[in-house]
Amino acid sequence: MQGFLGTANWPPLVSLYRVLLALGIGMFVGLEREWRGKEAGLRTFGFAALLGALGGLLGEAYAIVSICLLGILVFILNWQSLKTHNNTVLTTSIALLVTGVIGVLCGVGHTVTPAAVGVIAAGLLAWKERLAVFSHNLTAEEVRSGILLAILAFVIYPLLPATPVDRWGLVVPKTEFVTVIIIALIGLINYILMKIFGPRGMELTAFFGGLVNSRKVIVELTTRLQSMGDALLPSVYRGIILATGSMLLRNVIIVGLFAPDALLYSIVPFALMLACSLLLWLRAPAQPQAQTNEAAPLALESPFRLSAALTFGLTFMFLNIAGALMQRYFGSQSFYFVSVLGGLLSSGSSIASATTLMNHHELPLIVGVTGVILSSLTSILINIPLIRSITKEPAFKRKTFLSLVLIALAGLVGVVINQLFLHAV
Repeated sequence: MQGFLGTANWPPLVSLYRVLLALGIGMFVGLEREWRGKEAGLRTFGFAALLGALGGLLGEAYAIVSICLLGILVFILNWQSLKTHNNTVLTTSIALLVTGVIGVLCGVGHTVTPAAVGVIAAGLLAWKERLAVFSHNLTAEEVRSGILLAILAFVIYPLLPATPVDRWGLVVPKTEFVTVIIIALIGLINYILMKIFGPRGMELTAFFGGLVNSRKVIVELTTRLQSMGDALLPSVYRGIILATGSMLLRNVIIVGLFAPDALLYSIVPFALMLACSLLLWLRAPAQPQAQTNEAAPLALESPFRLSAALTFGLTFMFLNIAGALMQRYFGSQSFYFVSVLGGLLSSGSSIASATTLMNHHELPLIVGVTGVILSSLTSILINIPLIRSITKEPAFKRKTFLSLVLIALAGLVGVVINQLFLHAV
């Protein structure tokens, strides 16, 4: 025992650093409790971290004893609170135990992990009201959607095969499922942003909605125009341009996530289309504020739907197989047909498929990048007959037709530049 406590096993500077780190993190967590006027505050949390640090320095048995001593303190704290206020202090109690474990981690030599846990613990304590408001405002469908996405990501995904299951070696379930999860996660983040910002007019919701499904947003906008009259023409037009631009932005994100090398070669056409969309939106007259407030906001969709995820996954897999087989047996140029078909069905699925094929070297870079742009162009142009079939306003039809064709032409110019640049390289 004397040898264990000897100075040789306790380097002064190292031991002091570990103790001070534990003390600093403990006091940082306790600062929030002190500010709220709790019985266990700055000093209590500092002592809890010091106790854990000393236990960590002494060894595993002492670390366990230090946590048990903290458990006794927590019991006494809750017993007094029950007698005095007829309630328990569970949050403070758990925070004390977490602080003790943080001290143990510091005592045995960890630095980043206890610091990160301390910051997270302080954040959970400080954001009490916001977290409570957020959780109380959740609907049953939102909770179910989050649970379902977690099941797909953490239960089903690990069980999928990591090797090809088809005769051509194209379908790797685990790889394909990652794409579906990432796209679903983008939709969930988009939904959270819509929830935070609220439906402040149709334009903001049109932008966020376009990140998931621009076609559905455009159909809803033009349908809303038919039901509410010509007074909404400015907002509907601006919303269509925003939904188109956000769809292009989403496609850029997909390319950047799944095929970073291809992003460099596709940035010119995407940049031209996005710049054209932004210019058209800026030049369009804004809706008067009073009329914007009177208009009902666009409806928020469910954050995650199994049917939508399965549809995306099946479309992605179909395009992936079709694109690879046509490339193998009919040449690279045949992939352009698959890209146009993908743009008619789902540009997100088509572009995810193209980036996957490029990553697996099933598709030449120049063909894949051109296919990505063609899919985006098809997704833009297919909205023109949809708009013309729903709305009856001739001037609005003409204006949206010219705007969408102009965005598509900007993309075609980018494709030509790409072809020249890639062939030159």
